[in-house]
Amino acid sequence: MTRLADPHEEAWPSLPLESWSGTFATLHMWTQIVGKIRLVQSPWVNHSWHVTLYVSSRGLTTSPIPYLARTFQIEFDFLNHQLLIQTSNGHTGTLPLEPQSVAAFYRRLTEEMAKLDLPVAIHKRPNEVPEPIEFDQDESHCEYDRGYANRFWRILVQADRVFKEFRARFIGKVSPVHLFWGAMDLAVTRFSGRRAPQHPGGIPNLPDWVTREAYSHEVSSCGFWPGGGAIPYPAFYSYAYPEPDGFPAASVKPHGAFYSADFREFILPYDIVRQSENPDHTLLDFLQSTYEAAANLAKWDRKSLERDHDPKSSF
Repeated sequence: MTRLADPHEEAWPSLPLESWSGTFATLHMWTQIVGKIRLVQSPWVNHSWHVTLYVSSRGLTTSPIPYLARTFQIEFDFLNHQLLIQTSNGHTGTLPLEPQSVAAFYRRLTEEMAKLDLPVAIHKRPNEVPEPIEFDQDESHCEYDRGYANRFWRILVQADRVFKEFRARFIGKVSPVHLFWGAMDLAVTRFSGRRAPQHPGGIPNLPDWVTREAYSHEVSSCGFWPGGGAIPYPAFYSYAYPEPDGFPAASVKPHGAFYSADFREFILPYDIVRQSENPDHTLLDFLQSTYEAAANLAKWDRKSLERDHDPKSSF
């Protein structure tokens, strides 16, 4: 018997921004709340790596967070559409992911955390958005479409997988593949090892000292973003800081990738990847070619920073 294709199993689903912008805005604020819980309870790690979320087999997770002698973790489950809180002493709490305001989500999560004896106070002002509304006052963001939340996560699963393959080619300092909830982008960042000039800052509602610490060293960074502003569609991106001379004019792959003067980074529309014959290869071409443009123009010591063989072949 022929098995009918399950639309939920489509690896690279479409994600037109205009179709889920309300859900995206709401989910953005929900992830900020959860991310700030991790921030408050975690030791500060260079480049703010202690605040991020990670792609899981069901959604997005904080990974274990310390709380006195215990740990707990919070996971967005985009299959059963619930927020799951698990503790190291075997207790769990849940709340549904459904249409509800940011204020309602914040209140319900705070109550659930209190039931688990995990009271955590966070700074309630969102970061990296131009007109922030404090979480407990935000009644305007309240949409949640299960289908589009699931699509977003399924794209993150694919991007996370390919990014990790790309990350493995580099033996210098490199970040985990992680989701920054400030701009809501999945990213991985390579470092040359050299100090960078002081970043000018200026990111909305983010202290300049945080930005300057994040960009304390030269980077080539890439990621996935659902879109917004001058890029009103989902896209992969790649940039260098500091940007070397000639970077905007560099020749990169695949056809359709371009340099955005608005964002000062190379952009590859997600649909080019999704509709290509081999999405993995198309995306890897973009990641590799933009990195090479940055590293070559900035004269990175590529020989000492890159892996020249696959170690798995010897095991």
